[in-house]
Amino acid sequence: MSLVIRNLQRVIPIRRVPLRRNVEIVRNILRVEKFDLGIIFLDNKNIQHINGIYRKKNIPTDVLSFPFHENLKAGEIPQPGFPDDYNLGDIFLGVEYIFQQCKEKEDYYDVLTVTATHGLCHLLGFTHNSETEWQKMYLQEKQVLEELSRRTGAQLQPLSRGLF
Repeated sequence: MSLVIRNLQRVIPIRRVPLRRNVEIVRNILRVEKFDLGIIFLDNKNIQHINGIYRKKNIPTDVLSFPFHENLKAGEIPQPGFPDDYNLGDIFLGVEYIFQQCKEKEDYYDVLTVTATHGLCHLLGFTHNSETEWQKMYLQEKQVLEELSRRTGAQLQPLSRGLF
């Protein structure tokens, strides 16, 4: 199914092709390529606004995920009953925030890929509200990024590596 990437900001120049290529591979690794997925790029002002509404945190952030299928267990693949339900949800990437957080030697598109992978894991029921949940999410991210790295030659580390 489709991967829709929308750039709704003008602060950071974005090339969609590198991220699209990597996210398509990640979807294949996770076996969810038959599901629609939206990725939306936002600046700090707009990601902060959405973060304030949905998480009650009036600060910019790197990623917000809005699953189409709620209450999935970690790693559970949705079982749609209707064709219109082949949708994972939307991932909002705070690309300005991500750019500002990039370390000197980090590749921006690698960081976008890692952040999108983190968001995709959230759409599949993974969370990091406790150490046990974080461990499951970290292991999932690590496995996916290791396979992505094997396929692309990149060296990617999970976003959630230092949470607990």
